Amino acid sequence: MSETSVKSSNSKSKTTKNRAFIYDMVLISISAALIAVCSWISIPLGPVPFTLQTLGILAVMLTAGGRRGTIAVLVYLALGAVGVPVFAGFKGGIASFAGPTGGFLVGFLVSALVYWLLEKLFLKKLMTTPVKTWVFGMLAFLIFEVIMYIVGVIWFMTVYAAQTGPVGLATVMGWCVIPFIIPDIVKMVVAVLIGERASKLTKF
Repeated sequence: MSETSVKSSNSKSKTTKNRAFIYDMVLISISAALIAVCSWISIPLGPVPFTLQTLGILAVMLTAGGRRGTIAVLVYLALGAVGVPVFAGFKGGIASFAGPTGGFLVGFLVSALVYWLLEKLFLKKLMTTPVKTWVFGMLAFLIFEVIMYIVGVIWFMTVYAAQTGPVGLATVMGWCVIPFIIPDIVKMVVAVLIGERASKLTKF
């Protein structure tokens, strides 16, 4: 291969990588913005408000993929941590993490990382048809939700006990989990519907 051919090949490879990087950054930025917008749609339901936050995150994970989706969640949380009002109720700042419900924010990232791992291990290979995407997408989202709630409930109980006093698991489940089970199932279905279709448009 001539020197000119090598240079041409390297130039094309570099151009492709640059395009892929720019595409990723744009998609991650849009995804983080979508999560923020979904977070702003909020209905107070006791200590934990009802939002479309999880719908946005789940749809982003399936649409953008585990890697880009996890980075989008991290960007979203980082923006909130530095004070940008991207959380529910147009809140922001590190205090959002320090409160009893901060564990659910942390749970989003933990769940996203697990989703990314599952995608690398087997999800991507299994979700080859619309039907399989629905089945394994719902399974992955169920795992996402369970992990998020485990982290969120443990955090809530710990912080609440430190700030107010001991609280029972059944009470916290009644505040933070049970009222959201049916809405979360609906959000999972909508997220798979959105992600299954939108993921076809985001492949590079």
